[in-house]
This record gives sequence, C-alpha cells and structure tokens, in this order.
Amino acid sequence: MEPKDLQELLREKMDGMPKKAKRVVEYLLSNMREAAFKSIGEVADELAVSKAQLVRVARMLGFEGYSDLKEVLQQAILEQVNPAVMLTKVLKNRHDLPNQMLQVEHANLEGTWKQLEPEKVSAFCDIISNSVITYCMGWGISSLVAESLYMRLRVMGIRSILLKRSSLTLQEQTRSVGPDDAVVVCELPSFVLEVTESVVLAKEQGSKIITITDSPAAPICKYSDLQFFVSAASPMFGSSILGPLFLVHLLSSVLAVNMGEKVQSALEKQAQFLHDERIFHPVFGLKYT
Repeated sequence: MEPKDLQELLREKMDGMPKKAKRVVEYLLSNMREAAFKSIGEVADELAVSKAQLVRVARMLGFEGYSDLKEVLQQAILEQVNPAVMLTKVLKNRHDLPNQMLQVEHANLEGTWKQLEPEKVSAFCDIISNSVITYCMGWGISSLVAESLYMRLRVMGIRSILLKRSSLTLQEQTRSVGPDDAVVVCELPSFVLEVTESVVLAKEQGSKIITITDSPAAPICKYSDLQFFVSAASPMFGSSILGPLFLVHLLSSVLAVNMGEKVQSALEKQAQFLHDERIFHPVFGLKYT
C-alpha cells in the first residue's frame, strides 16, 4: 500500500470515530514514519492512551490488530525510499523529471530551513568549539554529508576525524572516541544497524552526539544530545542530500564566524596552498591574492 493510499484510508475511517480514537488516527496521519518504527508502548506513552486503545483503533481501521497496522505503515514508508519502486513510478507517470526534481529540491531546501532553530545552531557551535576532536560519521550516501562537514572543519583548523566504511568497521573506528569529543552523525533512510551501534558505543564512552536525519523515527535520535532534521525527498534514488549539505554549509559557516580569529588564522594558512603551483595550475595567469 502506498503512503497516499494509506492516508486516504485513515482519513476515510476517521470520520465518525470517537474523540480518543480520532486523536490516534490524527497522530498516525501526521507521524507515519515515527509510528511505523516505534513500538506500541512508545506510541501509547506519547499519546497517553493504553495499548488496548491502539489495538481497538487498528481494528476500527480494518486491521486484525496493531501489529498488522504497523506492518502496513512500514511497507508504505519503505516504498518511499526504494529506488526500484521510485523508478517504476517515474516510468509510469512519465512526468517531466528534471522539472519535478527542481521543485522537490527547492522544497527540500525550504523544508530544511523551516526546521532549523537558532538555539540549536548556537548549541552546535558550543559543542564543537569545546570538543577535543569532532568525529563525522556516515554510511553510504550519508557519508558524503559527513565528509563535507569533516573537510570544512579541517580547513577551519578544527581537529576532526571521518568515520565511514573502510577496512575497519564503524564500531572499531568508534573505539577511539573519548568523553571530551563530539560525534556528528548523518543518517538518512534506510537506517543502518552498524551506525546505531556505533552511536550507542560513542554515547557509552561519554561523547556528545549530534544527529542529522530526516525524522525523529531514526534510531540514532534516542541517543543524541542535539538533533537537526532535514527534508530529503527525492523522485529517484532514495534520499536527496541537498538539504543535509545545505545544513552542513550553514552550520559550519556560523561556527567559523563564532570562532573568529582562531578560524581566520587557519583559513589564512589554508589560502597559502592556493599559491602552490605544484597543486593548483595557474590557468591563464590567474593568481590568488
């Protein structure tokens, strides 16, 4: 069942429901991804209702029980990030894909911006400024976002280490994280068990955890000290990274300004490489001044 079909079912069945049951369905409509991956107990606690109430609502919706409803929720969510399913939809609809992608990415940037809270940006700057080492973690496409932040921090003279797929597992790499360090982890669907286990390890070792993801339903969120949410919709290939990259660009830029002279000195040293003709070819006599 596609998300839009499930949403139509929920809206249709919601009419005429008792007030408490209607509140549960409204929650499911507004928080499909969270509901899909949270336990029945977690959802019950969040809504301040009993597990039995959730089972009754599931039956009102036509399911045998809450577990069946949750399975349909998960299928609907997973179809949103399945590249094969997404390609099938594009081929079936034959829309103007470039224009569609342009509109979606505009919406991702706008959505990421709207979810950004100034106090969280300040908290990010405080954590990174006070950390001995900042570890940037990512898996798959999310590692591109992590690497972007890692490169920015290194250019700014901030001690940082990139954690991604390599000859060592993420858990093995995370063993070096200490209590005075910070871990910034980006994870977009699908969520990877090894990333969650590495975040748990870093948390147990006393480090600060900053997460960048698209939903509070991401498993890493429950271990984070600071959360940033991004919009990452895409008509193809699962999650888009334009929203997350924009966020990293913004956070690192604000951090650079806040750290002032320390970063200014590091950037001046970095600029010296631009004059090294062993590295950069002086095209048409171009010289950096």
